[in-house]
Amino acid sequence: MSTPYPFTAIVGQDDLRLGLLLNAVSPAVGGVLVRGEKGTAKSTAVRALAALMPEVSVVPGCRFSCDPASPDPACPDGPHAEAAGVSRAARTVELPVGASEDRLVGALDIERALSEGVKAFEPGLLADAHRGILYVDEVNLLHDHLVDLLLDAAAMGASYVEREGVSVRHAARFLLVGTMNPEEGELRPQLLDRFGLTVEVAASRDTDERVEVVRRRLAYDDDPEGFAARWAAEETALRERIAAARALLPRVVLGDGVLRQIAATCAAFEVDGMRADIVMARTATALAAWAGREEVTADDVRQAALLALPHRRRRNPFDAPGLDEDKLDQTLDEAAGDEGQGDDGDPDPGPDGGGDGGGGGGVPPQADGDRTPPQGSEGDDTPSQAPDSAPDAPGRSAGAEQQPVAAAEPFRTKMLSVPGLGEGAAGRRSRARTAHGRTTGAVRPQGALTKLHLSATVQAAAPHQRARGRSGRGLVVRRDDLRQATREGREGNLVLFVVDASGSMAARQRMSAVKGAVLSLLLDAYQRRDKVGLVTFRGKEAEVALPPTSSVDAAAARLESLPTGGRTPLAAGLLKAHDVLRVERLRDPSRRPLLVVVTDGRATGGPEPVALAGRAARLHQAEGTASVVVDCESGYVRLGLAGELARELGGTAVTLDELRADSIAGLVKDVTAAGRAA
Repeated sequence: MSTPYPFTAIVGQDDLRLGLLLNAVSPAVGGVLVRGEKGTAKSTAVRALAALMPEVSVVPGCRFSCDPASPDPACPDGPHAEAAGVSRAARTVELPVGASEDRLVGALDIERALSEGVKAFEPGLLADAHRGILYVDEVNLLHDHLVDLLLDAAAMGASYVEREGVSVRHAARFLLVGTMNPEEGELRPQLLDRFGLTVEVAASRDTDERVEVVRRRLAYDDDPEGFAARWAAEETALRERIAAARALLPRVVLGDGVLRQIAATCAAFEVDGMRADIVMARTATALAAWAGREEVTADDVRQAALLALPHRRRRNPFDAPGLDEDKLDQTLDEAAGDEGQGDDGDPDPGPDGGGDGGGGGGVPPQADGDRTPPQGSEGDDTPSQAPDSAPDAPGRSAGAEQQPVAAAEPFRTKMLSVPGLGEGAAGRRSRARTAHGRTTGAVRPQGALTKLHLSATVQAAAPHQRARGRSGRGLVVRRDDLRQATREGREGNLVLFVVDASGSMAARQRMSAVKGAVLSLLLDAYQRRDKVGLVTFRGKEAEVALPPTSSVDAAAARLESLPTGGRTPLAAGLLKAHDVLRVERLRDPSRRPLLVVVTDGRATGGPEPVALAGRAARLHQAEGTASVVVDCESGYVRLGLAGELARELGGTAVTLDELRADSIAGLVKDVTAAGRAA
């Protein structure tokens, strides 16, 4: 709509509004990442912020929004002569998920550069966003290389475009705002760290507040202009407060005592690097300016920590977000008490003697704490264990449902990959044709030339120089001579886990080890930018515990609560996986699947369970699905059923021990599919 929803009309969401306003006061804070479920006003708040930003003065006709008071000397549209600037509203530029690299950073016409010797540059979204807001909805779904380019530009305040030795640079300073739904996948910790602040948003559970949200939204939809007019006075007051805070910001004093509290807090929560300290200092300064004060207080530091640290403490997707506020308060108090004492030691992050360990009153667990109890400490909930040799015998406890057991400690796994050359989404697992990576050859360009293969172009042009009347030392190059470089990199895959939760897996130590292995593979999938899905089978049927998603922590949560017991309907599990893969091929045909079956290979229940499982396995083989069977069989007597299943699938089998990257058989194994074309 042309009339944005007023920022001051947003109900609740205090952290979201504060994070955005602090960046409006001090863009040096480094932007904000908004995490939360859909329908929580994330996009509405970002778009509403643009109306509060001060107008900017720009050089007339400059495509890069240069400030007439201090134009960029390297501006591609420059040099700019002295002239009066024109004022316009600050822009909000939205980066779509499917944007290309050229759309983001701009496009350089290689053909004109070669044939005419000119830098014909078409600005991208980074240039449009200069001195405004760059909004990235679903930032976690962007390709990694685009996120890298985006955050590098935000950090340096400039964008660089280089193509075959031709380089263009322009200023790109903007307020970066990203929104994401964690259920759709996480950002890597390295990328999370590049956002200055993060806020978690959720729909209110208060009835009156929800009613007010609906009432205001309906009123806005019925008459956007009239609704905005009713909030005009509040919007004007907020706009003036932002301007006043910006003017006050250079005079705010950040004392040594406050700096000591900031350093002690970052050390106590074990954040990596020094970016957190710098962001906290800038955020605390902006908070003081927003409150109309010229001195930063301990309360400012506390609020800055709650906004700047939670996302920097996550080491992997299974760590719980959030800060232990009791620990935060204690650290601030101790740092304040140490002021002036010259103590070089870090404050003790926990109570003396390790008393409560923090986290009382519903505070999320610490990221550096274990999610699972130590192995070998079985507690009082140890389920009855059935012998592996006869797990489904009548009267055995393995036939009944067992309580979920904790996963063993995850470990680094071998890399499993899909054979052949794919063309899927950028990732880190299997070989694929990609826009980035090592150059493997050259082809005639189909459409615009983006990656020139220089030697192939010269070779194509060389035989025609006499006919073209070449004079001097120059090489006459025509459009037909141009060659596009083909490149090979890595893609992300769909890793579908099919986990045996039957009675034969119910022995506590075995199922704990199995869950630990799957958890390890999930962590590996997260690092390699895969989608994951989870199918389990037990009793009489199989179920899709988690449809394919980019959220590996959701898969880990399903795995943690997985019960065991009953017979082993192996065929049902394989058939359910076949249905899931069939649907996913229709949705995303370029993303190749990797089937990971975690089982001891037994098949029981129903008529001819072994033969039926074999037929189900051969369905996957016939469709060329790459597969691996993680053999969970243990004990001195082994039947080798998992290996037979792997042969039926046309894949390979590995034991739990062989799955470890540091195992004796520590060679990287590509998953092979028999009968599949090389």
